[in-house]
Amino acid sequence: MSPEFVKNNGVIADHSYIEWLSDVKRRFKSSQIKAAVRVNTEMLSFYWSIGRDLVTLKAETRWGAGVVKQFALDMRNAFPEETGFSFSNVKYMKKWFLFYYEEVTKGHQVGGLLQTDEKGQQVADLFQTDPIRQQVADELEMPTIFGLVPWKHHVHIITKCESVDEAMFYIEKTANEGWSRSYLEDQVAKGLYDAQGSAITNFERTLPAPQKDLAKELLKDPYNFSFLTMKEKYDEHDLEDALVNNITRFLLELGAGFAFVGRQMELRMDEETAFFPDLIFYHIPQKRYVIIELKAVKFVPEFAGKLNFYVTAADKLLRGEGDNPSVGLVICKTAKKTIVEWSLQDIQKPLGVATYQLQEVVDRTVKEIEMRNKGK
Repeated sequence: MSPEFVKNNGVIADHSYIEWLSDVKRRFKSSQIKAAVRVNTEMLSFYWSIGRDLVTLKAETRWGAGVVKQFALDMRNAFPEETGFSFSNVKYMKKWFLFYYEEVTKGHQVGGLLQTDEKGQQVADLFQTDPIRQQVADELEMPTIFGLVPWKHHVHIITKCESVDEAMFYIEKTANEGWSRSYLEDQVAKGLYDAQGSAITNFERTLPAPQKDLAKELLKDPYNFSFLTMKEKYDEHDLEDALVNNITRFLLELGAGFAFVGRQMELRMDEETAFFPDLIFYHIPQKRYVIIELKAVKFVPEFAGKLNFYVTAADKLLRGEGDNPSVGLVICKTAKKTIVEWSLQDIQKPLGVATYQLQEVVDRTVKEIEMRNKGK
């Protein structure tokens, strides 16, 4: 074969070729992602084993208080081209394993030790157990899901989280929703773990299991509207305008899976009567409509009645075959728990009530969280 420039002359790029090329590109990207995950998993598994050795071998008792620093120095000398053996990084390897190990050793066995909290975070089954015998804590293996989360994410999680349940919440969010490190840091600082699922709802009574738990995960309290710039005196229309103008940020605050359907969609009942729900979203993973009413004042019982009407309309007019029941959410400035609970008591549609925070309140809350973390 003689030398030549490769050209596309004579190639008929018909529909079938384009489809095949698209498929090859998709497969290539998929292989890149899988390769990156494998590399990350292998590295994390190695880091986990170092942390496990330092803890279970009681390295500092056996070889002296400076053993971690000496180990880091010896590894850097042996592998000068590698960047993962700084003293601080090796300390984090130990801290990472110890964070979970201490929870396991509270009961001296793995099975059933890590409790399920009220948010439904099941942690125990993530730590693999030998089917013949209980895996002893000294042999604790790294959960598979950890390999889907980058190392620096893990470091931030164990540094900022107060419990294994909280840590697993952020690990699952990162793995399932592809959070960047900056986004993770932002959500941890905002206290998403405490906020998500905290809205007051009537889901226990109005939705069957497991839908009631899934739907509850859609909502949180409070919602962080610090990305808005509001004038000193504003009403719900101003708030609605600001959120729609910042719809991308609002969707991020609502959480993964929300799609914006419409604002003030006219609900025409007859020639003389029409209503206008504030905002309508569709949650793609849960296949349900979510109707949101915004209120720039404290919650009053009348809000629940109106929202109940809108959710009924969504179920009758928007809900399609295969969709789950629609849910409604009032987001208001303040809400008293007893008033909300009484208002939702006899309503048959699944509704929730949450509050929002603007910049001044959010800044104060973040500072309080930072001061609390510094005081640990």
